[in-house]
Amino acid sequence: MSLSVIVSRLRAAGCVFAEEEARLLADAARDHGTLARLVERRAAGEPLEHVLGWARFRGLRVLVDPGVFVPRPRTEFLAEQAIAVAPRRAAVVVDLCCGSGALGAALVAALEEVELHAADIDPAAVACARRNLPGAGVYEGDLYDPLPAGLRGRVDVLLANVPYVPTGEIPLLPAEARLHEARVALDGGRDGLEVLRRVAAGAGRWLAPGGRLLFETSERQAPHAVEAIARHGLRPRVKRSSGWDATVVIATVVTAARPA
Repeated sequence: MSLSVIVSRLRAAGCVFAEEEARLLADAARDHGTLARLVERRAAGEPLEHVLGWARFRGLRVLVDPGVFVPRPRTEFLAEQAIAVAPRRAAVVVDLCCGSGALGAALVAALEEVELHAADIDPAAVACARRNLPGAGVYEGDLYDPLPAGLRGRVDVLLANVPYVPTGEIPLLPAEARLHEARVALDGGRDGLEVLRRVAAGAGRWLAPGGRLLFETSERQAPHAVEAIARHGLRPRVKRSSGWDATVVIATVVTAARPA
């Protein structure tokens, strides 16, 4: 199958970046039969990252298995903000709702001596994150539940890339996300902030004095997110990137509960 044929097939399927995708698929295939199968999977609407088995994130090649949430380019802004506020050495980082582990991998690559822990409720995501985060503690469970008790009061950076799409807007998502990613990675409840409220309620027990909670949200939801976390002893500020079309909230712990 020639590159021009692949490009035509992908264009017909509605792939905007058909030329670039064709090259990536051709590079990923070990033979003509494999290439044909990859092209058909992509033409049928499967996310390119699932077809390739990886996604590019802050210059890293992050493994992404079928069904696992694909790290978005805009989330690089969240990674940048986390790197900027983290201690340069010996940072204790927790990545909740870690998905493939892309955020944790980005921080490990950028910082020195990171003690990284990550958790997700989706078993497929946990299996994927364990491959991307060798040497880190990666746990399966609901938010803080699976974390080691010894982390309480020690966390410098708490990343929580929680799902924030309101339940009623899930049908409006692109088919690539709606049909091929775990709903638990997308659905943020009635107003999109239900998981975030649970994260905020527990953050003070895990953050070190002066530690930060960082999460991504929509520009529309940001005022409500700020209000939600301010109720739990956290001082929030909002960072916005027009280039990434991304909104990040950084909350500093003011009154951290001591470890139980």
